[in-house]
Amino acid sequence: MWPDRRIIDLFKTEFPIVLAPMAGVVDAELVIAAAQGGALGSLPCAMISAEKAREQVNIIRQRVTAPVNMNFFCHKPVDADPAREAGWKARLGSYYKELGIDPATPVNAANRAPFDEAMCAVVEELKPEIVSFHFGLPDPALVKRVKAAGCLVMSSATIVKEAIWLEENGADVIIAQGAEAGGHRGMFLTDNIAQQPGTFALVPQVVDAVKVPVIAAGGIADGRGIAAAFALGASGVQIGSAYLRCPESRVIGPARTALAQSHDDSTVITNVMTGRPARGVANRVMREVGPISPDAPAFPHAATALGPLRAAAEKLGKVDFTNLWAGQAVRMGREMPAAELTRALAGAALARFGALSG
Repeated sequence: MWPDRRIIDLFKTEFPIVLAPMAGVVDAELVIAAAQGGALGSLPCAMISAEKAREQVNIIRQRVTAPVNMNFFCHKPVDADPAREAGWKARLGSYYKELGIDPATPVNAANRAPFDEAMCAVVEELKPEIVSFHFGLPDPALVKRVKAAGCLVMSSATIVKEAIWLEENGADVIIAQGAEAGGHRGMFLTDNIAQQPGTFALVPQVVDAVKVPVIAAGGIADGRGIAAAFALGASGVQIGSAYLRCPESRVIGPARTALAQSHDDSTVITNVMTGRPARGVANRVMREVGPISPDAPAFPHAATALGPLRAAAEKLGKVDFTNLWAGQAVRMGREMPAAELTRALAGAALARFGALSG
């Protein structure tokens, strides 16, 4: 038996496990597979159009009757700074030369847009059971519309102050994102990554500070981690890195190899890939230009100049310029179907609860 059923009862899932919405590597296939295993599947919508989001949710609805979480970014957009972007491209100039790319070739702008009217209309149309946000919450009027559509609202907090703010501003569930977690830091009331607490320190303090259910995220990749999160007062867990090597993920072959060869010390927090701090397996550009660089343009514009380099390197089977977002427990990931992995995670956690109470 789960020691806390609040997330199971709220989301109406078999297990209190949330598939992390990993933009770029998660689409309908992984969402469906995780849902078939009993988890809440999360569809990352920050890098896709409203039409694509609608198409993906319809595919999910056709295949499973499980609840769906649509995930969005809600950062404050920053206009591109041509001078800074030119300086960034010059900083990357040696790579352009090495790969035989003309730096003057026009590039596509980075496509990470915050939640807006158009996406809100899609949410109102599709009525996903849960809508989650990263980097705080959108405009209060949009939050009100999401809730009026019957959706539960969830967002990430990296410090207690953010958790309290989220609860006060309408979040029904809070994800406590520890420093161990892969991907972008969900921070929005602070920009100091040096002060971010780890999962073990953050979760119990968030649980004590808010009344809504708390989901633990960061460094959780097996039954022991899930049991530990519940011992700290969490009502559920969000897991990402453990699913990266599932056949249903969209991780490309060379990146799968890099993830499989990773260790406990393979990930770093970097800003060179997008302009905003995020944790991933160190690649060549992170090591040589960062991991933190003052030259990187503001989020998401740092990704623009990296686009041609990434495409060229991937054609050569290299991930020198590819985001390998993953958390510190990345080496605990397994190559197995996502539904099977979900059931294995839940079973191991329940066995651990039984052993601890015996």
